[in-house]
Amino acid sequence: MKKKNRLSQILEMPREIDNKESKITIVSFDEMLIENYKGILEYEEFYVKVHTEIGTININGYKLKLEQITEDDIAIKGIINNVDFERTIEE
Repeated sequence: MKKKNRLSQILEMPREIDNKESKITIVSFDEMLIENYKGILEYEEFYVKVHTEIGTININGYKLKLEQITEDDIAIKGIINNVDFERTIEE
């Protein structure tokens, strides 16, 4: 495991690629991209709950849509009011 971390540092690989950690990108209040998610726990027009390796991401808003879904990434569009995180692992 240490050799893998050292190689990742030498190659300057992003943490989310090496550790499968989630990367969250928010574009304005209209779009959000979550990389390395595990699954969608709940989905409504006003609420989306996404499971990740380290916890849950809750997105609240209006007219929320799952615009792009792949095995590893999900794009959520709509009027995003707030985002909160529930950590499920201890560091």
